[in-house]
Amino acid sequence: MDKEALIAALESEILKVRTTIADLKEMTGPVEPDDAIGRVSRMDAINNQAITDAALRNAEQKLDELERMRSKQDEPEFGLCSKCGKAIPMQRLLLIPNSVHCVSCAERK
Repeated sequence: MDKEALIAALESEILKVRTTIADLKEMTGPVEPDDAIGRVSRMDAINNQAITDAALRNAEQKLDELERMRSKQDEPEFGLCSKCGKAIPMQRLLLIPNSVHCVSCAERK
């Protein structure tokens, strides 16, 4: 694994998640009662808001995990499986930043 490439990909993913969070924050907010929309439309808006809130929480959690991972970039075991010591694939680390096991070791749990 190329550590510099992983760090660059990590920084790129952090920027992407921050942009997603900003977009989701713009979409959240109270659903105001409005005479122009009917009761069913209001219920749809409330449901969509709940979905957006959940997506925002997930994105914020992923950002925390990515930043925690970035803070460990100078540690010798950065990007290595804690069981077998082999490199964890970059895509796995970016998708699941709190991964401490490679795919093989994670499947054997």
